[in-house]
Amino acid sequence: MTALAHEVIPVADDEPVADLDTFLWETWKAMDLPEGYRAEIIEGSIEVSPTGRVRHGVLINRLRRRLESHLEGGEHAVHHDLNLIHQGKVWIPDLFIASADAVEDLGPTELGVAVATVEAAVEVVSPGRRNLERDRVRKRREYARAEIPLYILIDDFDGDGAVVLLTQPNPDKAVYEDEHRVPYGTDAVIPSGPAKGFAIGAAITAP
Repeated sequence: MTALAHEVIPVADDEPVADLDTFLWETWKAMDLPEGYRAEIIEGSIEVSPTGRVRHGVLINRLRRRLESHLEGGEHAVHHDLNLIHQGKVWIPDLFIASADAVEDLGPTELGVAVATVEAAVEVVSPGRRNLERDRVRKRREYARAEIPLYILIDDFDGDGAVVLLTQPNPDKAVYEDEHRVPYGTDAVIPSGPAKGFAIGAAITAP
């Protein structure tokens, strides 16, 4: 995700979870955002954020082009700018891998893609404390709860830069049991799934 997130609806500690989830879902559906903004429901809050900086877009585009080539001819594709829907939650990864027909089969009134079809989610971390915390912590927990098999973080702000590959989601604990942190300059090789063997290296992460 991108730039500075703004929580527009905070969690109330004493509000019943079911009622809060319904309220957030209905509020999200009714939102009319200005062009260039997106809204997600993350851990009990609706968060609105603007589109990213040039560096953010460059990394996403480099990765997408190479992933498309890697997945070509298979049953899966790389997607972006689409909502992922899971139990009243809404997330918009920078990229995600899902079956090729997961998007093509959507009707014109559908709000997003079911998380059950998703094999991997990718976030390119943006600067700013709130952005770092969202992608590294809160979205990590949300994706683990949803049992997305692979979460990839491309993080310019982890030391001199690192790619983090997270697998083996444990939904009950909201954690990924397996984590591989690969510093920029070394290939981070996807270990399993449709993109198995794909390497995220300097051609993608270079300045």
